[in-house]
Amino acid sequence: MKLEMTVKQRNGDSIDEETGVPRLLPAAPPLCLVGADVASEEPLHPPVNFAMVEDGIYRSGFPEPSNFPFLQTLKLRSIIYLCPEPYPQANVEYLKSNGIKLFQFAIEGSKEPFVKIPEDTIREALKVLLDDRNHPLLIHCRRGKHRTGVLVGCYRKLQKWCLASVIDEYLRFAAAKARISDQRFMESFDISGLKPLARAC
Repeated sequence: MKLEMTVKQRNGDSIDEETGVPRLLPAAPPLCLVGADVASEEPLHPPVNFAMVEDGIYRSGFPEPSNFPFLQTLKLRSIIYLCPEPYPQANVEYLKSNGIKLFQFAIEGSKEPFVKIPEDTIREALKVLLDDRNHPLLIHCRRGKHRTGVLVGCYRKLQKWCLASVIDEYLRFAAAKARISDQRFMESFDISGLKPLARAC
């Protein structure tokens, strides 16, 4: 059986009733052009435990070179680094080439029951964090759990978060490795001397 198809069926175009000639519809743009830029780009990889604290303030674990393209999108001005170890040369070069200032506060990553969090160091780090001139800003330690969690927790107290919410946020990042000593530190941390520096929340 021979199947016949009209011009309209073959082309999907309408027919001019007077002339019987198909009316051509505007051609669609080539598919290869749609999303070509996206297809050519490498996927972005944030550092481990990356999250936004609030607009212009971020937290994470230690950024690896593979995370640099992602960090580029944040347009960072500053990084607060909470470990005593020297910053790797690759990271130092990345900061220099992007005009990012490094604030290092050496807090040892000891395990319980030998954890001692230096209150004065946390206080100095908070002063950097509270200065809008340093934003956008990234806070990080090794894994983005304990030292970073404590600094963010103390910052939340300045934002007048209730203690239960402060601890809940800490636990979401520290998970099974949460430390009672960290939680006690945040609970007892005195924010009174920093209130004049705090922004209205």
